[in-house]
Amino acid sequence: MKITEVNFITSGVKLSQYPEDALPEIALAGRSNVGKSSLINAMINRKKLAHTSSRPGKTQTINFFSVNQKVMFADVPGYGYAKVSKVQRAAWGRMLETYFTKREPLRSVIQIVDLRHAPSQDDISMYRFLKHHSIPVIIVATKADKITKGHWQKHLKVVKQTLNVLPSDPVILFSSETKVGRDELWGEIMRRVSDGEDEVGVESVD
Repeated sequence: MKITEVNFITSGVKLSQYPEDALPEIALAGRSNVGKSSLINAMINRKKLAHTSSRPGKTQTINFFSVNQKVMFADVPGYGYAKVSKVQRAAWGRMLETYFTKREPLRSVIQIVDLRHAPSQDDISMYRFLKHHSIPVIIVATKADKITKGHWQKHLKVVKQTLNVLPSDPVILFSSETKVGRDELWGEIMRRVSDGEDEVGVESVD
């Protein structure tokens, strides 16, 4: 995937604030410290477009990025950060439930987990929620560079079994540092974008 243009579009917390340009949308979800911003930056070949923070739970809005004017990335707030108040977690939960279930341009969710550890209960709950609402999911197991290559498949097996991943949902091993899995992930994204091209007028990207 050759990246020629990336633009931050807007941030929002409710449907009326989200972009209306009808680009097909891919949401990125994961725990607050799972490396979501690093993955976005690796995917778009930028260093700082998606802000990486030393303060988990800082992002409180859904941030939208247009890539090549072909697809919209929606970076949603991280989940599972214990120091966020119960009131704030409840508000985020309502915002995300509305977004995931009501956002018409949404084509798929990339759920990011840490390859080094078995998925958490929050990860399991998120995956079950998405499946309950019949939302297509791409599981990305990141931080692969922190594990020796010979152990990758063992850890991927734990991810698949813990989440009870459906056969229709791919599980991709990824590293923001080495770009392992980047091409495979872009392939999955563009396949989902192309599935809806009759609706949104998206063409394949070289």
